[in-house]
Amino acid sequence: MVGIILNVIFVVVEFGAGILSNSIALISDAGHNLSDVATLVMALGAFRLMAFKATKKFTYGLRKVSVLIALVNAILLAVVVAGIAYKSVQRFLSPQSVDVEYVIWVAGIGIVINALSGLLFYRNKEDDLNIKGAYLHLMADALVSAGVVISGIVIYYTKWHWIDPAISLLIVMVLIVSLWSLLRDSVSLSLDAVPENIELDSVRKTALKIPGVKDIHHIHVWALSTSENALTAHLVVEESITNEGISKLKSDFKSELNRLGIQHVTIETETAVCHDDHCH
Repeated sequence: MVGIILNVIFVVVEFGAGILSNSIALISDAGHNLSDVATLVMALGAFRLMAFKATKKFTYGLRKVSVLIALVNAILLAVVVAGIAYKSVQRFLSPQSVDVEYVIWVAGIGIVINALSGLLFYRNKEDDLNIKGAYLHLMADALVSAGVVISGIVIYYTKWHWIDPAISLLIVMVLIVSLWSLLRDSVSLSLDAVPENIELDSVRKTALKIPGVKDIHHIHVWALSTSENALTAHLVVEESITNEGISKLKSDFKSELNRLGIQHVTIETETAVCHDDHCH
């Protein structure tokens, strides 16, 4: 909420300053900051929806909506990037004078606002894709605002007004880097790919370290949300193991998987007695 309020105020100020100063760099940065506000609002909505309890129709609740919102954020950012690129090329081909005092002061404020907002999400940025997206957007904005300040200073001393759209195109390149990362991760999770922080080899090694486990197969790992992962697998156990032993084995395996970042686990066990290449 603090991040949203700070950035809404700054978007209004920056967009107005961009109009008054005739700076496409400021207007472009305001457009990007507006996409950050949308990112924060949708992330907040995702966290609210994730709290919905499971129903007979949605047996996992609405956790997956956080992944869909991350994908929508990536698409929104792509639209913003395309719009900024189009206006920047237009202005680059036909440079116009810019009131650099507005540019320098407002962009300087932008560095502070974006950096402070980004730091709010630093601690949890590796725990959730939406938080990571917000952090990356805001810190990229802080760097972009620094670039705009530099462009304003250069224009002030050199009168090279083409620097303004050039910085705007630089903003576009920075945004494309953030966009690609967010789009790749959100599409992968939407398609139930194995999350980036999970390695199947680590899951296998973890299982085989547990006494009584002979093999593991039919491993499936996917994201329930941007912060929760699920796993289903078949464990092949020793024939002599008791029911109590199987219960302890499952409990130990689930504890180890939780350390790997997998919270929802479903395990089926089979004995190590095999006939015709099938274990029963």
